[in-house]
Amino acid sequence: MQTAIGKFRWTICGLLLFATTINYLDRQVLSLLKPSLEEEFHWSNSQYADIAAAFQLTYAIALLFAGRILDKLGTKKGYTWAIIIWSLGAIVHALAIPMGNALMPVLGWFGIVSVPVSVLGFIIARAVLAVGESGNFPAAIKATAAYFPKKERSFATGIFNSGANIGAILAPLTVPWMEKNWGWQSAFIVIGAIGFIWLLFWLKLYENPDKQLRLSKAELDYINSDVEEAVKKDEPQEKLSWAKVLGYRQTWAFTIGKFMTDGVWWFYLFWLPGYLKDQYHMTGTEITFPLAILYTLTMAGSIGGGYFPTYFMKKGLNPYDGRMKAMFIIALFPLLVLAAQPLGDISFWVPVFFIGIGAAAHQAWSANIFTTVSDMFPKKAIGSVIGLGGMAGGLGGVIITKIGGSLFDHYKALGHINTGYTIMFAYCAVAYFIAWLIMKSLVPKYKVITDL
Repeated sequence: MQTAIGKFRWTICGLLLFATTINYLDRQVLSLLKPSLEEEFHWSNSQYADIAAAFQLTYAIALLFAGRILDKLGTKKGYTWAIIIWSLGAIVHALAIPMGNALMPVLGWFGIVSVPVSVLGFIIARAVLAVGESGNFPAAIKATAAYFPKKERSFATGIFNSGANIGAILAPLTVPWMEKNWGWQSAFIVIGAIGFIWLLFWLKLYENPDKQLRLSKAELDYINSDVEEAVKKDEPQEKLSWAKVLGYRQTWAFTIGKFMTDGVWWFYLFWLPGYLKDQYHMTGTEITFPLAILYTLTMAGSIGGGYFPTYFMKKGLNPYDGRMKAMFIIALFPLLVLAAQPLGDISFWVPVFFIGIGAAAHQAWSANIFTTVSDMFPKKAIGSVIGLGGMAGGLGGVIITKIGGSLFDHYKALGHINTGYTIMFAYCAVAYFIAWLIMKSLVPKYKVITDL
């Protein structure tokens, strides 16, 4: 059956996987360089949090517009511009100090003189990176909705979303080595340049499904087999007002779910290298293997979590009910993170293992929460809803990052920085269960939006 239908849609999924891998490689470089950069530039945890939060805040605001721009431009053009901007943004991190020096007089005009040059330069670079990266997930979700029927979307989403894990694995395997041998600037330049390689394949291979010459008629009919879908084309769509989109409880369920849980992943991504340094005095290439193992665990969560709801769908549940049942079970696994600190004295491998399970659960959760949007909204609204949810997730990340930086500085001054990590890991453990309860109360039953 699969051979008769055709498989080109999985080539598109592969492109999305590659792009998401690059996306997470680019954003993780800074966290891996944190131990050496904070030593070179004398950053406090709060200053590092300011830099990380600048990315998250800009990302959150940009996501609000990225989804709408993608709905307007269409996926191919929108994704093209996104990766150009974020690849350039990654590269300009290498110029953070000259940029900071050039912009200091501007801050001086406004009476702001307390920001270190290095912090200012990295904040600007992170902001540019965030603007471009905000287009990745809205574009990838739109491409998935265009090329896959509903029954395959969560699996396809899980596959491309596993690029986050691949990027997280590859980054600690490559960045410390490049820093050691070529200097920290090289990591930003080399990894940023990879995006332009992906762009060549994207421009060559991607077209709207109805214009895609590589698709057989059988595969196109299979892609468009959802009878309740009125929109069959991935074309630029008419503008939807945010007020109208926000009028649906489904939008709020997705948005609150992202707000509660996205910050957990940001926390893992931006703070784990610092955690290994603070708790176990590990720096440079010493963190390579533990982080690679930790993020390898997340691969199973992303792909397995994306496939998990089909087990319940085959038993007769509709897509939403099957997905929510799977997400409830997934939300229980992060509770193991509560044991990371109490048992951490045994070996650093104990928190690595438990946090790895929590991170894997996040990726399983992420694959499913994204797909709830394409389950219930028409294609023309997907980018806007994903953008709103992504903005909420980014704001949640800003809050968690700033709280984390303040807690770590506070307890470090008291000689008990481990207490700060205990508090943060406790939130990371319970966030998913709380989010699931809120989402289920807002949308207790499956309902497709038909009046947009």
